[in-house]
Amino acid sequence: MNSEKAKTILILLFKWIFICVLVGIFSGSASAFFLVSLEKVTQIREHNQWLIWFLPIGGLAIGLLYHYLGNGVVKGNNLLLEEYESPKKPIPLKMAPLVLIGTLITHLFGGSAGREGTAVQMGGAISDQFTRIFKLDNSDRKSLIIMGISAGFASVFGTPLAGALFSLEVLYFSKINLKSVFLSFFTAYIAYFTVAFWNVKHTHYSIPIVPEISITNLLLIIPLGIAFGLAAMLFSKSTHFWAKLFSKIISFSPLRPFIGGTIFAITIYLIGTTKYIGLGVPMIVDSFSTPNASYDFLLKILFTGFTLGAGFKGGEVTPLFFVGATLGSALSVFVPLPIALLAGMGFVAVFSGATHTPIACTVMGMELFGIESGVFIGLACLFAYFSSGNVGIYHSQIVKGAKYHLYQKINHKKLDLF
Repeated sequence: MNSEKAKTILILLFKWIFICVLVGIFSGSASAFFLVSLEKVTQIREHNQWLIWFLPIGGLAIGLLYHYLGNGVVKGNNLLLEEYESPKKPIPLKMAPLVLIGTLITHLFGGSAGREGTAVQMGGAISDQFTRIFKLDNSDRKSLIIMGISAGFASVFGTPLAGALFSLEVLYFSKINLKSVFLSFFTAYIAYFTVAFWNVKHTHYSIPIVPEISITNLLLIIPLGIAFGLAAMLFSKSTHFWAKLFSKIISFSPLRPFIGGTIFAITIYLIGTTKYIGLGVPMIVDSFSTPNASYDFLLKILFTGFTLGAGFKGGEVTPLFFVGATLGSALSVFVPLPIALLAGMGFVAVFSGATHTPIACTVMGMELFGIESGVFIGLACLFAYFSSGNVGIYHSQIVKGAKYHLYQKINHKKLDLF
């Protein structure tokens, strides 16, 4: 290797290290600010539950904000996936403040939503700005989008390994180069340590008792994984159903969250509980020690699908954690496995089914609950992945591989019968 070539490689190496550090620090800082702000608005809402009556006004504000300022970024996470698959133009930086404001309004007034979508969109919007700054081509831009998703996910949940793997796995069938793999992991850890630097804490969960790995226990995972996969399918279809219904019935988009917020507020008042609004973290934590009612996961699916379908902002992942944890907890009445293990398995398995990312979810489970439960969690994620169908929470995600071909064969056989 001549000196000129070595010099070029060294410059490229330092350039990408520099970009990774910048993306990690900016995205991690954005997530830290978001997590602190989210905690504040949640506390305000919990101490002033009458604020839910202002949900329609908050919805109208979000609708008008996106209608007049955010038309090009309203697709959210799907825009990131689309730009990765078919790069057209850099994602506007305004995506970051718009989704941040929209999510905080949603949570302040009691909408049922998550936080992953917000962090990922902020990370993606921030990272893609370096396309212009460093005059990168479309191939390098794809790496930036992966880095942004990785940084957002890792920083908001405190799971750097899962964050890096999630960004790669969710885009796996859109072709990923080896360079992006290394950049994804490096950026995820920079973002993770940035949140730690700002002294922002994440919720901790634990599975204190993990049973022995026996044939009986492993066989129990099969129906459990299928149940988690079906719950994931129901969640995805519910979100898409409400989005299509609102779009069909209400043509002026700012009115969708206004009308949806009105219906939602009245419904919460009539059922007499607020445990299904917001993130639902207290319910998730309790599910690891106390069996949930059999309908808790269904109501969270309904309320989250309705909230997001109406046009409110936030993410789907924490509600998916809620659905899985409460379903696993409810099943502890019938299944002879520790309640915390069942809740933990559901926590990540439903997420696996809804995003088609069983590897990232398995690693996330081990990061959150400990490596001891890895076999149970991994198998639950795998069975949930295969039983959740081809529909996921991201309609722009490309789904192929063994799962895709399996469902293609099933559909062909159904057609042959008719």
